[in-house]
Amino acid sequence: MQNQEEFQMTTPYPIGKLNEGYAQYFIGNSYLAEIETEKGGPLNVTFEPRCRNNWHVHHGLNQVLVCVAGRGWYQEWGKESVELKPGTVIVIPKDVKHWHGAAKDSWMQHLTYFANTEEKTSTDWLEPVGDELYNELK
Repeated sequence: MQNQEEFQMTTPYPIGKLNEGYAQYFIGNSYLAEIETEKGGPLNVTFEPRCRNNWHVHHGLNQVLVCVAGRGWYQEWGKESVELKPGTVIVIPKDVKHWHGAAKDSWMQHLTYFANTEEKTSTDWLEPVGDELYNELK
């Protein structure tokens, strides 16, 4: 399995800084790198192997994920998981419970931005994605 430095060599995007502000909503470490966000650019999120965020819901906006490196997973509540690999684009409609994160054996990096943003937005962070569900993923 790659270490952080080896993974960085596989992607043109920076891994960024440890995501301390949202660490309570993740299992494992994630990293954030802003890409001209002041001009409307995306946020780059990097997940170490086995890292995933809790189930959560975005209200008042759609979230777009563009996987750019590594391999990971996305899942909506009540649906099958979807493998994330470079080139995979996921549009998450507002008010949909979901999670995303890296595969067990791979780093994963995605760009994310918000679309169709309403005047009032919020995110509800919910329960962690349990090991039982996560360990079933290949």
